[in-house]
Amino acid sequence: MKREFGKEQPYIRAGIFKIRIPGIHVGFEKVDFMQGLLLCAVCLGMIPILQEYLGMPFEVAMTIVVINGLLYFMHIMLGDPIIPGWVTPAIPLVILYLNQFDIGVERVHALIAFQISLGALAILLGITGLGQRVATIVPDAMKSGIIIGAGIAAVNSVLIDGGRFEQAPISIVVCTGVGFYLLFSSHFKSQRNLNAFTKVLANLGSLPIIALAIVIAPLVGEVPMPNIEWGFTTLAFGELFNNWTIFGLGMPPLEMFILSLPSVVSTYIIVFGDVIQAKCLLDDAGKKRPDEHIDFNANRSNIIFGTRNVLMGIFGPTITLCGPLAAAMQVVVCERFKLGTQTMKSIHDGAISYRYGTTLGYFLLPIVTLVKPVLGIALAATLLIQGFVSFRVGVTKSKTVNDLGIAGVMAAVIATKGAAWGLAAGIILCIFVNLGKSHRHESAISAELESSKTPEILKLKS
Repeated sequence: MKREFGKEQPYIRAGIFKIRIPGIHVGFEKVDFMQGLLLCAVCLGMIPILQEYLGMPFEVAMTIVVINGLLYFMHIMLGDPIIPGWVTPAIPLVILYLNQFDIGVERVHALIAFQISLGALAILLGITGLGQRVATIVPDAMKSGIIIGAGIAAVNSVLIDGGRFEQAPISIVVCTGVGFYLLFSSHFKSQRNLNAFTKVLANLGSLPIIALAIVIAPLVGEVPMPNIEWGFTTLAFGELFNNWTIFGLGMPPLEMFILSLPSVVSTYIIVFGDVIQAKCLLDDAGKKRPDEHIDFNANRSNIIFGTRNVLMGIFGPTITLCGPLAAAMQVVVCERFKLGTQTMKSIHDGAISYRYGTTLGYFLLPIVTLVKPVLGIALAATLLIQGFVSFRVGVTKSKTVNDLGIAGVMAAVIATKGAAWGLAAGIILCIFVNLGKSHRHESAISAELESSKTPEILKLKS
């Protein structure tokens, strides 16, 4: 359907939701589809996590990838022009929580309770409009501690005795190093527009890491050569429902829902950061394209990703959870959208076309079997990079040296004892350290922090 200049892409109103039907209200973008087809390999990184921590067979984990991929379309079809993804920074927190339970039915029940609780909390906050308010109530020191704690846990999960680093040290070092260069290096940022190749490379997110692992890991003997198979992916819905969901295992006991709450609250604080980032990216893109009004509603987004978590908790629980944003690809789609109608008619077209590509890729056996041997290496590199990002973002959340001190202690407790003890430590420290603090004293501490920061940290904060 044709859009009037300056108006929203046509839709069917349904309360807070704006329904857009593919082929009628939403079009197709070939470039974004092809990027999604290539980058479906990144989504397959969920598989080794499920295999390692839940003991799932490959086919069962692959089935969960597909269910999760289909639920991605909910955002675009219900009004949010975003590319949703995992809650990547929270994966280490979820793993820490699950490690309290024996692998098997008990651990699966713990994950089901966690994911349903997270979804219910997001839906509640979205319906009541309290999501933004909750995020402002949490002290900066505690936000900082949660994010840094997740970063420490991410790095620890790779480097611990018997971890993935010991299985493929050369490949992980090389792939992570290249990933850091492409994602964070000032030198590469200065060269990214040098030619067509560097422009493409800059827009591929984690794909170069996977491609490099496919080449390097077999050469150094850390994984076998891929056994390429032709045809379509085999799924295992029956085994999934019988052995890994409430249909075969029953509902988790009530105490598991209660035990999950500290980790759920910590995870939600991380998730809301993605909601804010999504709004910023879309607002920035909209400034360059007056022909389309972009509506992003944080409450609607909360309800949608909350519903996705509840559904996944019922039909296919996953440690990666269901988040509101796949930041790397959202940036790529927004940048293409900024180039004008000749490049992308609507932001909704680009977002849904990317997910068309990833969904098709899940079913193509040649792609799945090509990347299967190196998924663990790609996951390790992703977690190390996530650790870097968590440290960087977590430090900038602190506003004073006292905030940093509280955050450091809280992060250490989270990484070693879990979210419940970490939240308790953060609350106690915030009460006693900030007791009786005056505005004048706060200003003095802030000045002290600014003078003590390195130029790099100041640059990150800006």
